[in-house]
Amino acid sequence: MKFSENWLRELVEIQADRAQLAHALTMAGLEVEELTALGEGLDGVVVAEIVAAERHPEADRLQVCRVDAGQGELLQIVCGAPNARVGIKVPLATVGATLPGGITIKTAKLRGVDSSGMLCSAKELGVDTDASGLLELPADAPVGQPLAAYLGLPDASFELKLTPNRPDCLGLVGLAHDVAALFGSRVKLTAQAASAVTSDARRGIRLEAGKDAPRYLGRVIEGIDATARTPLWMAERLRRAGLRPISAVVDVTNYVMLELGQPMHAFDNAALSGEVVVRHARADETLKLLDGSEAALDPSFVVIADEAKALAVAGVMGGFDSRVTDSTANVFLESAHFAPAAIMGKARKLGLHTDASHRFERGVDPALPQRALERATELLLAIVGGRAGPVSVAERTGDLPQPAPVALRRDRLRRVLGIVVDDTEVARIFTALGMQVTATADGWLVTAPSSRFDIEREEDLIEEVARIHGYDRIPTHTPAGALALAPEPEARLGELAVREQLAARGYFEAVNLSFVPAELLARWGFDRDLVPLANPLSADLAVMRPSLLPGLIEALRHNRARQQERVRLFELARVFAAGDPPVETPSLAIAACGSARAEQWGEPSRPFDFFDLKGELDALIAWGGEPQRWSIHADGLPGWLHPGRGARVARDGETAGYLGALHPQLAKALDLGPDVHVLELALEPLLARRLPRAGAVARFPAVRRDIAVDLPEAVAWSQIEQVVRATLGGLLREVRLFDRYSGKGVEAGRKSLAMGLILQDASRTLTDDDADRCVRDAVAALEKSCKARLRG
Repeated sequence: MKFSENWLRELVEIQADRAQLAHALTMAGLEVEELTALGEGLDGVVVAEIVAAERHPEADRLQVCRVDAGQGELLQIVCGAPNARVGIKVPLATVGATLPGGITIKTAKLRGVDSSGMLCSAKELGVDTDASGLLELPADAPVGQPLAAYLGLPDASFELKLTPNRPDCLGLVGLAHDVAALFGSRVKLTAQAASAVTSDARRGIRLEAGKDAPRYLGRVIEGIDATARTPLWMAERLRRAGLRPISAVVDVTNYVMLELGQPMHAFDNAALSGEVVVRHARADETLKLLDGSEAALDPSFVVIADEAKALAVAGVMGGFDSRVTDSTANVFLESAHFAPAAIMGKARKLGLHTDASHRFERGVDPALPQRALERATELLLAIVGGRAGPVSVAERTGDLPQPAPVALRRDRLRRVLGIVVDDTEVARIFTALGMQVTATADGWLVTAPSSRFDIEREEDLIEEVARIHGYDRIPTHTPAGALALAPEPEARLGELAVREQLAARGYFEAVNLSFVPAELLARWGFDRDLVPLANPLSADLAVMRPSLLPGLIEALRHNRARQQERVRLFELARVFAAGDPPVETPSLAIAACGSARAEQWGEPSRPFDFFDLKGELDALIAWGGEPQRWSIHADGLPGWLHPGRGARVARDGETAGYLGALHPQLAKALDLGPDVHVLELALEPLLARRLPRAGAVARFPAVRRDIAVDLPEAVAWSQIEQVVRATLGGLLREVRLFDRYSGKGVEAGRKSLAMGLILQDASRTLTDDDADRCVRDAVAALEKSCKARLRG
């Protein structure tokens, strides 16, 4: 929200300077994001008229102008502005003046011609950013008058960073109520008088959008002069609020929007056919908008239409074909209330952001359309003339929001703020904010104006008292009472421990957005159980991520594109699946590429591979203290994993995640090499751990027996380990795989695995017979379950 300080001071008396006003607004929750002083230091700058202009004899782009500055004699000034011409009135910085940029004007010679002053652009004067030419003033500007007095300077442009719950402050009148409450003054407003009806022209209105458009007002104004110039005072207020003056009719609607907070629109009445119909758009309906773009609509949009066609996208932008032009003689002026939910996201869906949508999305006072229409009519009749017809009103009163009284308890106010605020001060604050206040035995009953959508409960009223009374007047106290610390469950590892372990192993934590492009998910093959956003920030952020890997790999690609060959990233966050409500699952993802070790001289360099990644997984699993409950399987792989270098990870037989190299086709589509390996796990199984238990140190020695078996290539090591552990039970302390061989001496389709069995009994020393019996049992079990054969 941007506005002129002088305009605000006309609406409310402010006993404070500019800095104090900015501080008070910020402390009241209306943060001043930017404050720009305008027109300071314009002493010596006056209104002047160019009465003659000739080409400079030594420069094609310069003109020698004769200028009347009201000093009794004409001044000769050399000017290079493209719009310098005879008859226009412009600002003149006389000799001795110092402009806001620090330029001091002196008599000078430009290409051999004397110049006694400087004709100025708006940017050179510090009143606007336009530097394309001289600032042209109205033809009735008095020659010789100081420019500051003529333009109402000095002034300042305030820009507020408003929170979405304060749409009432998107109009200067709403903001004035807050300022009046802050400084103990009153808003200087009079009741808006109805304009005299001098024409019978009217147009019927039909509401067919239900609760999405419960109120719509319109009025025909005939016989206007659409070419009339916008008054200087209005144009300057618009410019200082960040809006470019366009035409008198458009400027009036923008002015009323800034003043009252009610967006409005004017149609060329001749372009309308029959009644005005407020309805939902039809499937595949299109409309050319004011900016020339073609809007593709669907039934979620509300449109303003006539009997034949759509005219405007409600709450967003008007249509091109019904716009007001210089040839327009009659206008249909609209003022409406739309439900915020009906407008939310519609401008973004069309790739737009308009002042109207910004306000309607947050909520506009449903009682405002009548007042705004009368105000705009008053201004239009004064500026462009014409005859006003009667106001046509269509409304569904049952669908209009109604303010409800909210009770505020005196004790609750004191307990929350920690201070006692006098009853008279509380009543003054609410009254100054435009609320109706009734005293009760234990506090107040407050009814907010229809513009304050944010007043719903007692806490909202307490906040109003706090911010107007002054947050800086509320003392700071240390919280009282005992704080109970939430116990850390011993049977669960903390997420911080996982982060610290991965960081210690050389990984960097990534934090990616939870929203991803649908096109990226399609590349990965994620097309089921997706959670699309109803109102995405952009098309690239339209779907909640079903996996952490697409975003993490994009971060890896970003690093690879910046000469980072060895990348190690991980992310702990939630993934989302369709449901009611959507299912959120905490997950861990790892992405790695490049060499297995950082550059060094101790061993040859080799690329990061599947087994390096599995080692990272083993290290994480070991923290849980139950590695035997985890297993690796080659079946059931997702389409984005390499079919020969990927694996499914399970805990107690339930799939917990996947690891391996990216599928070659996906890697190629993402412009990545074959060395990119990924891991994604559900976080909860990984964080579960066995409670540590103290045990006696073994008193008896362990015995090791090595065996080698050949078995089918398809048999996974995880299956072999499970069979051996189940067979030998408590006597088996550890099983170690130390060799794998296939080739000469081993049948095709089979492999040879050599493993060490570490055997130990807590009650006695195992004999050779005990160890041999364990070997026989293990081999027999492997022969039965895995089709293994003992190798000699």
